[in-house]
Amino acid sequence: MDIKTLETAMHQFVESKGWYQPDSPHPQTPKNLAISLVLEASEVLEHFQWGDSAPDKQELAGELADVLLYLLQLASLHEIDLGQAVMDKLDINHGRSWEK
Repeated sequence: MDIKTLETAMHQFVESKGWYQPDSPHPQTPKNLAISLVLEASEVLEHFQWGDSAPDKQELAGELADVLLYLLQLASLHEIDLGQAVMDKLDINHGRSWEK
């Protein structure tokens, strides 16, 4: 499955809940999405709080999906091609060194 398909499905879901409406109780502003992204990432971290592996793979998958959904939405609202951004960042990282 490609990123564009996921992005389209995400927008359809958000629109179906009315969250893009100005009077939404869950306004999808960039600030709110960034906060939600970090909160969901923290929920991923909870799975590793007491060990090096997640005890429930299905629950971890759900949290990772939440992170991806917020990331896709935030990138889309800023007209960022996330796939291209990843490739650009990998190009930059290939030229970096993490040696001390």
